[in-house]
Amino acid sequence: MKEPLVPVVPMSHTAHIRSHRKPRRTASSTMAMRAGVAGGVLSTLAVAGASASANAAEPVTQTLELPTLTADLAAQVAQSADATQQAAANYQLRAERDAAAAKAAKEAKADLAEAKEKAEAKKKAAEEARKAAAERAARDAERPALSTATTTAATTTASAPASGSVATVIAFLKAQVGDAYVMGATGPNAWDCSSLVQAAFRQVGVDLPRVSQDQSTVGTDIPLSQIQVGDILYWGGKGSAYHTGVYIGNGQYLDAANPSKGVVIQDLSGYPASGAVRVL
Repeated sequence: MKEPLVPVVPMSHTAHIRSHRKPRRTASSTMAMRAGVAGGVLSTLAVAGASASANAAEPVTQTLELPTLTADLAAQVAQSADATQQAAANYQLRAERDAAAAKAAKEAKADLAEAKEKAEAKKKAAEEARKAAAERAARDAERPALSTATTTAATTTASAPASGSVATVIAFLKAQVGDAYVMGATGPNAWDCSSLVQAAFRQVGVDLPRVSQDQSTVGTDIPLSQIQVGDILYWGGKGSAYHTGVYIGNGQYLDAANPSKGVVIQDLSGYPASGAVRVL
């Protein structure tokens, strides 16, 4: 800053010595300085205001973007809700399928159990039939430990009966009805077919062979159309019979039938005999 001009005055003897007094500030210079300071302050405020305005504008920009963000968020929420609903539907469908599968499995298990039970029943019936066939085969192969002479005599003749023998034979047979059938048994509460016939005729002194095959060969052959009470009936070939019983009249016979029936009275029409012999 230039120093203010000083008016020329007559120099004194000390004029050549520079004055060391500070120049006075005039009112105009003071005002100019104040104006400068004020301007600087205003400029600073203006810059600060501009910066504040710029900073203040940022939330406005964010506020303008909020609707876009909100719309995207709503779309995401809606999409998530759809996905959740679809997942729930899939879960329900899967649960229904699992329930149906479980029901089907339960029904299949019940059907399998029923089929197994039927198969077991058929197997049991087949086993019983097999046993019956085996018993018949065993009776066919059955042979007592008799001497050759005794066997020969038994196949040709029978001992003479006592008086009233037929009634005695029938009474003995009927007294055994209800006894068990056991192959090889000879009484008093269990019999097979030939042992029962043998025991009945023993009551009147007739000694019959032990097995069915031999019993079918004793006495006199009688046509089935001419049989009488007390005649011995046989099933199978003569000399190879597998079963015997005794005719008791009225189209009925009495025998030790099988393990399931035991000693019973049966109709001859239901199981016709193959032949008959008479020993009384």
